[in-house]
Amino acid sequence: MTVYFIGAGPGAADLITVRGQRTLARCGVCLYAGSLVPPELLADCPPDARLVDTANLDLDQILAEIVRAHGEGLDVARLHSGDPSVFSAMAEQMRRLDAADIPYEVVPGVPAFAAAAAALKRELTVPTVGQTVILTRVARQATPMPPGEELSVLGKSGALLVLHLAARYVDSVVEELLPHYGPDCPAAVVAMASRPDELVLRGTLGDIAVQVKAAGVLRTAVIIVGRTLAATEFRDSHLYSTTRAR
Repeated sequence: MTVYFIGAGPGAADLITVRGQRTLARCGVCLYAGSLVPPELLADCPPDARLVDTANLDLDQILAEIVRAHGEGLDVARLHSGDPSVFSAMAEQMRRLDAADIPYEVVPGVPAFAAAAAALKRELTVPTVGQTVILTRVARQATPMPPGEELSVLGKSGALLVLHLAARYVDSVVEELLPHYGPDCPAAVVAMASRPDELVLRGTLGDIAVQVKAAGVLRTAVIIVGRTLAATEFRDSHLYSTTRAR
């Protein structure tokens, strides 16, 4: 058997990849986070598949479900929201699967920040304005950030920042970034990206916190801060230039 870590996408059921959907359709067991994965995706599982909501399970209980499937010779679809390469806790599961000698593969998915950029209708990398995107989060009630990865440090780069799991701490995010980006720097928050209840807030670093609190956004959102969000005056890229060597 094989465990497949599948990126379920940012929320809309039709944003899972074709490979992810096909893999899901042939797995006898599906482990999914009921609070994050769209329930419509479960319809793609085989009719007799065992469905396990992991929202209230700890790591040991999740591994026990996988070991059980391994003993039964059943492939496992481990559905993660977004793309499993970012903030998915996939690494700690893989470490345990390695120790148990259980094989696994990864099927990438559409990440939340990409769905947020689509909702904003923005390219996050714009020639001469910004070519770097930093994906990060804040520590607060989660695992501490490694030294040198605090917002006060990352903000010195001036790069476009995408913050996950930070909406409820928007005041402190703004406080840490203001010295580096200034109050007029474009900022946006996209909650429930790609879902029917998607919410898009646009503004500046100076007013985005007020908007977030007024809208009551606390979770399932990304904060984006950077000049490319409002860039209009920039040079065309070299990609399609008539002077580029073919």
